[in-house]
Amino acid sequence: MKLFNLVSCLAFSICTLIALPLHAEISRPNIIVLYTDDHGHADLSCQGVLDDIKTPHVDALAKNGVLMRNGYSTAPQCVPSRAGLLVGKFQSKFGVEANGYSLEGFNQELTIAERLQKAGYVTAQFGKWHLGENSKITDHGFKHVFSQNANRSFWSNITLAGEDRKMSQLSAEMYHVDGCSQAAASIIERYKDDPFFLYVAYRAPHVPLDATKKYLDRFPGKMPERRRQALAMLSAVDDGVGLITKTLAKHQLTEKTLIFYIGDNGAPLKIHKLDAPGGGPGWDGSLNDPLNGEKGMLSEGGMHVPFVVSWPGTIPGQQVYDHPVSALDVAATAAELAGLKVNDDELDGTNLIPHLTGKTDAPPHDALMWRWVSQSAIREGNWKLLRGGEREYLYDLKADIEEKMNLVVKHPEIADRLRSKLKDWTSTLTPPGLAVEKMSDVWNDYYDFYLEGKPAKPLRAKFVPKSKPKNSTEAKPIKGWIARNGELSLVEGALQVVSNNKKPPFLVRNGLKKIPGPLNAGIKLKSSEAGNVTIAWRTEDQKDFVDECQASVEINSSDDWQSYPLMLPIEGKLIHLRIVLPSGKTSVREIKLQSQDGNSYVVWE
Repeated sequence: MKLFNLVSCLAFSICTLIALPLHAEISRPNIIVLYTDDHGHADLSCQGVLDDIKTPHVDALAKNGVLMRNGYSTAPQCVPSRAGLLVGKFQSKFGVEANGYSLEGFNQELTIAERLQKAGYVTAQFGKWHLGENSKITDHGFKHVFSQNANRSFWSNITLAGEDRKMSQLSAEMYHVDGCSQAAASIIERYKDDPFFLYVAYRAPHVPLDATKKYLDRFPGKMPERRRQALAMLSAVDDGVGLITKTLAKHQLTEKTLIFYIGDNGAPLKIHKLDAPGGGPGWDGSLNDPLNGEKGMLSEGGMHVPFVVSWPGTIPGQQVYDHPVSALDVAATAAELAGLKVNDDELDGTNLIPHLTGKTDAPPHDALMWRWVSQSAIREGNWKLLRGGEREYLYDLKADIEEKMNLVVKHPEIADRLRSKLKDWTSTLTPPGLAVEKMSDVWNDYYDFYLEGKPAKPLRAKFVPKSKPKNSTEAKPIKGWIARNGELSLVEGALQVVSNNKKPPFLVRNGLKKIPGPLNAGIKLKSSEAGNVTIAWRTEDQKDFVDECQASVEINSSDDWQSYPLMLPIEGKLIHLRIVLPSGKTSVREIKLQSQDGNSYVVWE
């Protein structure tokens, strides 16, 4: 009898040991993050807000998983929200407060891709990056890169079919949304037997609005053309979600894959939602209903975003989850599932799985907090305190999700408690404080309209030039260069720019002879003020400057000439340059561009 029990125990132990690798593999799911761009809260049909939007494949994710009713981005703008998502730490802790801020802190942080890569995951990035040079995305933990975010050449080290190639410019074969989806599906096919982490960052419905006829035809009828474009671009994203989930199902990976679908920030409405022709800067056609405000605000319309989580077989389906969650939770959840050891101060998010599987009824967060330039906010339960400069608002979001009733006078004790908590948290940021800059005229106008109920300022007539500030004495062009927000002169062979108002001065040069990118830039200058020099560009197939087409370098104040190199990952042929300079006086002696084939182009010497 004892011998039988011993044999039985040994057999059980052997079976258990054999089963361990399988169990370990199941506990390490594939992870996919689908990230949309300037995507308003209203624009998923599963939200039940509007009936013109059609997103059946994302709806299926929500049906088989969880619709997060109160999902938040980390910022109301592209660069900081992406930095926070990928690092898993609030971005102002490493200096990425807003677009245009130095990315030095981000470059020193570990991304979730780096962590997962060390844990044996295959990692891949698709679409919009916006966190430095696209040619260096692999430095941040991504083995494969397919950074197509427009209908032109882009940096990639894989083909559309998922085959390896040297990291270099790749010509676009498909509409950029479709291309990212197809490349992601190809990587799933290639690594179906390995754990993988895919970051699919669609540049949709962000301007320039560029949907193809295939998707535009799905939305006939009378509506603003910008709305039609947004619906079409989001329909392309939805098709991509369908292709990715179909590929997972083909290889029996559905129940082995955790999917997040999240927007990076709210839609830009520009107050008036002007249906301007051309598809360039302005309203992107997306909507934030019923939320108040828009991109660039810490009101709900700025960072309360579409947020869906799906992991069939582990997370029960057909859930609507009401507790507030953050994009920061992605990294914390992924790290926990991958079995990574992470110190308490390394990640700011929470592993969501116990909360979505019913293992705990507790909210994932005691409170969520934000700071963005001149604004800060805290949400604790249903209470939210919002600060814009010296303005302050208190809302009960359960009763007033539209942020119409400011209760700061009625409940001063709640406002005091939340303000104290917010102040303590912002003291941990870099730099510390409830705000890092004063409210600009634009944000004051937004707060006046959305939160104070004041009439919107009238739109400027389309063809009436803006009047110059009274203190503006804009110089005449010098060899094709002109200055904005500053006085331009030629001093000892150098372009000298002296700022004349609060906005940073910049040099502009149009009509360049279609210089093929990408380019290495060299600029020699001296400046009375330290700060950033940002070079923005426009190519022949772009009607306007766009956020992702810029590169920055930090400079020192000096009386001596200093040379600074920049890599310009230009996709296409350059025709228009804009060089933003620090305030004060800056002299530029030389601006040179060099292509990868060694050709040099002097645009100032």
